[in-house]
Amino acid sequence: MRYIIIGAGAVGGAIGGRLAGAGHDVVLVARGAQYAALRDGGLRFRTPDGEHTHHLPVVDGPAALGELRTDDVLVLAVKTQHSEAALDTWAPAPVAGGTRTAAEQLPLVCAQNGVESQRLALRRFRRVYGVCVWLPATFVEPGVVSAAGAPLTGILHIGRFPHGTDGTDGTDGTDGTARRIAADLESSRFEAPVVPDVTRWQYAKLLGNLANSIEAVSGVLTSEEGLKLYERVRAEGEAVLAAAGIAYASEEEQKEARGDKIRFEPFDGSQRGAGSSWQSLNRGTGTIEADYLNGEIVLLGRLHGVPTPLNELLQRLANAFARERREAGSMPVAELVRFADEAAEPVAFVQEDRARRS
Repeated sequence: MRYIIIGAGAVGGAIGGRLAGAGHDVVLVARGAQYAALRDGGLRFRTPDGEHTHHLPVVDGPAALGELRTDDVLVLAVKTQHSEAALDTWAPAPVAGGTRTAAEQLPLVCAQNGVESQRLALRRFRRVYGVCVWLPATFVEPGVVSAAGAPLTGILHIGRFPHGTDGTDGTDGTDGTARRIAADLESSRFEAPVVPDVTRWQYAKLLGNLANSIEAVSGVLTSEEGLKLYERVRAEGEAVLAAAGIAYASEEEQKEARGDKIRFEPFDGSQRGAGSSWQSLNRGTGTIEADYLNGEIVLLGRLHGVPTPLNELLQRLANAFARERREAGSMPVAELVRFADEAAEPVAFVQEDRARRS
């Protein structure tokens, strides 16, 4: 199979780099400065076992490839705010040997944070796979992706979306696609369990990703103040998922799945960096994925009548930081906690008043 990595940033670059290093056929899709850097100098992939430069085909869209191959796997690794544009671009791309399009024939694998992209994809693509991405990777410089996980680079639970593995709905003859992809990933320094309930793992990861906006606004979570704020934000998320009846893997189950398979091993003297949202601000992209992380909790809260003032606050602040291109981590955590206390106060008053009346 040939892997077309749509979005060769931190996650896409790390997956593409490891697949290429294991001898698999890989095409990178990028734009702007990243496209130019990958085209001119290759993908510089930094890991605890050294830096590897992969000179891979790089395109900015399907037209540069001509017709897609019948054995292509599309890996969507852009941030969710860019998914619509990517799906619109790749869905109608022709596949060689017939009259069908990529949306009709090829598997699309969503290797992204949150849960929204696979919903968007299923409106266009017949065969959509979700991935729960546990992959410590960094992309802050064009052409350079770092992945500090060892001994495994990452753990990627994969399953058919909305449920199952392959061919369970009887709509195609693709039995084994997920397992073939998983086998290729496992030959490339990943663990890739094939699961029939991938969203259960993704919602568990989403609860952890609620910290991304805190890191983006106030820096890496190291202080007791910041960690306590995250606990409050996560508690909102757990309450919302309970009200919505959405199952997610427990922290114990996640710890058992990870074990000591992924350890952060800095290879350049650096400390562990902040997450993907911080990286977006640091690169000055003007966008951030908060609408699909904290915003997912806000949406579910509004649908099910659960107040989410802290996630609303973080969604709003993160978007403002991105829009105004403010420095990542520049708001003191004490100031952020004060804003959180002010946001939560009216909700606490209403809840107390209801308890008094009952």
